[in-house]
Amino acid sequence: MLKKGNSDFIEIFSRICWILSGSLLYAVAINAFIAPHKLLSGGVAGIALLLQYGLKIPSGYWVLALNIPIFIVGLRKIDKDFHFFSIIGMFSMSAFLIMTKDIGLLLKVDDLVISTLFGAVISGLGMGMIFRNKASQGGTDIIAVIIKKMNGAKISTLYFILNGTIVLMGIFVTNLELTLYTVTLMYIKSLVIDKVIQGFDQKKMVLVVTSKAEEVSKAIMEDIGRGTTFLYGEGAYTGIKKKIIYCIITSRELLRAKKIIENIDSTAFVSVADASEAQGNGFLRPAI
Repeated sequence: MLKKGNSDFIEIFSRICWILSGSLLYAVAINAFIAPHKLLSGGVAGIALLLQYGLKIPSGYWVLALNIPIFIVGLRKIDKDFHFFSIIGMFSMSAFLIMTKDIGLLLKVDDLVISTLFGAVISGLGMGMIFRNKASQGGTDIIAVIIKKMNGAKISTLYFILNGTIVLMGIFVTNLELTLYTVTLMYIKSLVIDKVIQGFDQKKMVLVVTSKAEEVSKAIMEDIGRGTTFLYGEGAYTGIKKKIIYCIITSRELLRAKKIIENIDSTAFVSVADASEAQGNGFLRPAI
């Protein structure tokens, strides 16, 4: 059994490794697929690319320079844990952007569509890994997290809106066609980020109305290992009071749950909906 101190150290070390890996993936996507075609990324990285195209100074330096004042402002708005790991994300992204600035010569892709798709997926995967480990790369990521804490909006949606505005500025530096490719890249990237943050196994909320509530509930708890809760309802037409089973499961467990319910009560009413967030016993805390 690990002591608490050792367990905390392993968790911190693991988060740092994931953040570094995500930053490396993001930097490779920028320098191998996005920058060679003068596409843009969002936020500070997008501004850094615009400056790189205009002044020929690698974007990594601009990312660092632009992020410092944002981090100073964000220090009062976000918790210290997120701020600390985001600093690691910012510095590692800047460093990897500088270190991989010539990787486009090795991974040369002339097709603009392929570059857009791979740039979106790889950069989205990298950013999702960072977000999932409760960190960011600074810039508009910090602004998005502040807004999310205020109104609970999805981080990927905020990212797309905030950074989409910056991307549209690229039309004055590149052209309309490349700007439209960039918007497509940003949209795909936001979807990938969302998938990585939430996990690919989407959570489902299940409500079951059955005359055999105790039996169905026991089977779900024993066979699937998910807790259930009884809600009490009354039929509007019949006036009969019934126990309604409430349960949160993963999409992989949904088919098993349906089979269990059908085997016990084929007439049971089952309602399934996506659960945007679930935390607590059996589920990970939300990434951000």
